[in-house]
Amino acid sequence: MSLINVTNLTFSYDGSYDNIFENVSFQIDTDWKLGFTGRNGRGKTTFLNLLLGKYEYRGTISSNTCFEYFPFEVEDKEIITSDAVNKIFPEYLEWKLMRELSLLEVSEDALYRPFKSLSDGEQTKVLLAALFLKENSFLLIDEPTNHLDINARKLVSKYLNSKSGFILVSHDRAFLDNCVDHILSINRSNIEIQKGSFSSWWENKKRQDSFELSENEKLKKDISRLSEAAKQASDWSDKVEKTKNGTRNSGLRPDRGYIGHKAAKMMKRSKSIEDRQQKAIYEKSKLLKNIEDSDSLKLCQLAYHKSRLVELENVSVFYGSKIACKDISFTIERGDRIALTGKNGSGKSSIIKLILGEDMDYTGTFRKGSRLKISYVSQDTSYLQGSLTDYALNNDIDESLFKAILRKLDFSRAQFEKDISDFSGGQKKKVLIAGSLCEKAHLHIWDEPLNFIDVISRMQIEELLLEYSPTILFVEHDSEFCKNIATKNFEL
Repeated sequence: MSLINVTNLTFSYDGSYDNIFENVSFQIDTDWKLGFTGRNGRGKTTFLNLLLGKYEYRGTISSNTCFEYFPFEVEDKEIITSDAVNKIFPEYLEWKLMRELSLLEVSEDALYRPFKSLSDGEQTKVLLAALFLKENSFLLIDEPTNHLDINARKLVSKYLNSKSGFILVSHDRAFLDNCVDHILSINRSNIEIQKGSFSSWWENKKRQDSFELSENEKLKKDISRLSEAAKQASDWSDKVEKTKNGTRNSGLRPDRGYIGHKAAKMMKRSKSIEDRQQKAIYEKSKLLKNIEDSDSLKLCQLAYHKSRLVELENVSVFYGSKIACKDISFTIERGDRIALTGKNGSGKSSIIKLILGEDMDYTGTFRKGSRLKISYVSQDTSYLQGSLTDYALNNDIDESLFKAILRKLDFSRAQFEKDISDFSGGQKKKVLIAGSLCEKAHLHIWDEPLNFIDVISRMQIEELLLEYSPTILFVEHDSEFCKNIATKNFEL
């Protein structure tokens, strides 16, 4: 066991007015299985890069630990997979690699095929196996689930649960629960570590948020009451002080000593009330700093004139002589929320392309409602560039509503001035989802919409879909999202 000590860490990117981290201090045990969570753009990958020594910073990060980062970059994907592993770790023992691949259910022949011929999931597993060959290192695992289907995620989480000594960045709640024993969270105003799973951390956070909201409301009332009491005491003191000179023409001589004593007493009471008021204001200022903005979102889906929007009966889709999927039969009825599931390569994207109207070779019966308007969120975000204003204009959506949705999904106003190409992966996905929510459509089709998107935003999107019950067909490997949202599951 060794420790990683972070003390008064402060960091900002060149040209940025705001610090990503400011005077942050905490301690990590290198035996922990540490889940790393926080909203998009908060600095998770930045912190991993600071551990790797990629940026200059103020403060100290002290450790005698060697760090390794996942995913590794395989520059030449044409090479044989075993050679790719050898470039990552030239001194590896083959029997150890075979042991790790066996645990990850990757066949031995994968090592002797070109790396590019492996599926995305197989590539992820091979690189994870190579990562865990590096003994005496603390591993920094950055979003390994993005190319894994539900079954592969279960397998990899079981694999990671058998290991220790890593930081795992993931937004998949079930995945984190299955393989971590501590949570490192980047909050709005600090970084904190808690022992336990993601679910236990989330329950604790909800309890803390609820307590702070309650205390905040109580203190608001106290401050208002004390403010009024202080004003009354001050007014009383002034009135008493004025009586020291007596009433004009009354002929009476007031007891100035008594009146002065009484006025001083009133003033002292006023000062005491003001002190209590300031203390209440200070206590209130310490609250709500880590409560996330998770306002509800709005969705306006068009009503279709028929109950059935799409029908597939014994549909098989082909790419030349290759069959993508075979004998698929299901319908999309108005109000359905259908999770389209299946292993990677089972044909999910092919079915989506067919419904979207792309030119596909298929057999069987396929019917789609006339004048059916579809809003589509693709997996790919690489093409996104330009300003948010340009995006709204080019996609004929309401710019004010579009930006309001992004604000609720934790975009800062400063983010609105940046080029979309500079956004993080999660922020780019939010642009696509916010755009889709603004579109007037009868059917929403979302293809792996949650890749890179933070947990709190996922929960917001879940609440939206449950509240408005739009007709939607989606492909998603987050098992919690599927369980909470789908009214129907169709597995290929």
